[in-house]
Amino acid sequence: MNMMASLPAGLGRQPWSVIIPLLLLVCFGAAVLYSAAGGHWMPWSALHIVRFLVFLVMAMVIAQFSRDFIKMMAVPVYVMLVLLLMAVEAMGFVGGGSQRWLNLGFMTLQPSELMKPGIVLILARYYDMLPPGATREFRSLLIPGLLIGLPVGLVLMQPDLGTSLAIVFGAIVVMFLAGLPMIWFVASGIAGVIAVPILFFAALHPYQQQRVLTFLDPESDPLGTGYHITQSKIAIGSGGLFGKGFGNGTQSHLNYLPEPHTDFVFATMAEEWGMMGGLFVLFVFGWLLRWGLRVARDAPDRFARLLAAGLVATIFFYTAVNLMMVMGLAPVVGIPLPFMSHGGSSMMTIMICVGLIMAVDRWGKRDVRGSFE
Repeated sequence: MNMMASLPAGLGRQPWSVIIPLLLLVCFGAAVLYSAAGGHWMPWSALHIVRFLVFLVMAMVIAQFSRDFIKMMAVPVYVMLVLLLMAVEAMGFVGGGSQRWLNLGFMTLQPSELMKPGIVLILARYYDMLPPGATREFRSLLIPGLLIGLPVGLVLMQPDLGTSLAIVFGAIVVMFLAGLPMIWFVASGIAGVIAVPILFFAALHPYQQQRVLTFLDPESDPLGTGYHITQSKIAIGSGGLFGKGFGNGTQSHLNYLPEPHTDFVFATMAEEWGMMGGLFVLFVFGWLLRWGLRVARDAPDRFARLLAAGLVATIFFYTAVNLMMVMGLAPVVGIPLPFMSHGGSSMMTIMICVGLIMAVDRWGKRDVRGSFE
């Protein structure tokens, strides 16, 4: 007997094959945060679970939105997010040397995080309105370029290089899948390679330049600029196959590992749970991305397909860059690990992505059912 058949209709239609693994990953992340806090539920672990449950309900609500409603909200959502980014420049408070947050009283909001699914939504809507043949015209590049450039410019002013790269990555995936000529991407890639040294000296802040240099040779200054990544690799490597055991990590408990509850939470986990813990994390993320790609593949129309694929790319960027960062395969850019790192804005962003993918999944299933009725 199908257990889901006994649930109310609304709950029974949820993709529990994805939600349950995500819940297990969040609980695993809460255990890691509990250990990182020295065996205390507060301030990280308990909030981590509560936030996920609240945002899971939010995702389920988003999943019930109709296709027409999501399309209608694309422009208002984009405009609202741009205004919030402007508000950050005007009245946002500074933390860690960056001005990225708005204090709303009941929560601290990072609008740049919400722009990641926001840019995917507005571009999916734009290319849905554009006739397929028009993707080879210049307007298919000019208007999206303006839509991308405005928020990216505001985010770079904060400054926040990692988030700006995430916004650009999701946007490029949508543009590629929309059918823009390949030569445009090749030319942009060549121009990007040529511009890298210029941007390195002209656009990056000194601390961002140092992060790139540290990534290229972290051992050149292991007690200075290379300290973060060196300690992260020590923590991951010392975990071995099965780890040192829950609560027995030394790098995080003795304060060698920086940011053990946010950017470097994977290193905290790997030290205590070893490679087996890491494989579990990778399995759940692989399961989530596989589901998202299947939803995008089976999406009922162009808008839904671009939306789902762009959101999957956003989740992939979050995950891949964080894991590469903590292992020394990418510069430290301050991107948290979804479902494991402590942080409200990042959790909200990821669950908005999941909720919208769930909505696309529901649209596809409804259209399939309608075709047989």
